[in-house]
Amino acid sequence: MVKKIKLFLTDVDGVLTDGGMYYSASGDEMKKFNTRDGVAFELLHEVGIKTGMITSETTKIVENRAKKLKIDYLVQGKKAGGKLTSAQEICKKEGITLDEVAYIGDDINCIDLLSAVGLKACPADASEKVKRISGIIILAKKGGEGAVREFVENYLLDS
Repeated sequence: MVKKIKLFLTDVDGVLTDGGMYYSASGDEMKKFNTRDGVAFELLHEVGIKTGMITSETTKIVENRAKKLKIDYLVQGKKAGGKLTSAQEICKKEGITLDEVAYIGDDINCIDLLSAVGLKACPADASEKVKRISGIIILAKKGGEGAVREFVENYLLDS
């Protein structure tokens, strides 16, 4: 395990989901989450790593998913630098630095935070700008297809 990581944060759309926007005939929004990613949060909690989601969207769906996964921090509606500011606020509460944070993001609104954390990764289908961030781990899995689980098992936990 990377011993210095004390907090794992992730984006939602494009990381925990495939980034698709699904709507029912009645206009209800839906998102597809991967069960294997859910287990990754359990594994992190077992070793004492706190978890959080920071997302640009604000939806009840994400709130429900975070609750089910027992996420320590859920921050919604953060755009234009708000993700980095939110992570800094969480670090302050936890008494840690951004260097002790692992983050996985996929799009340009994640670049500030990805550039600031100690361990950074993106799904295989992340934007090209994200893939060019110095030191980023480009995962084999796409968003919504187990990218979080891959990151957690291969980079945060002992094998």
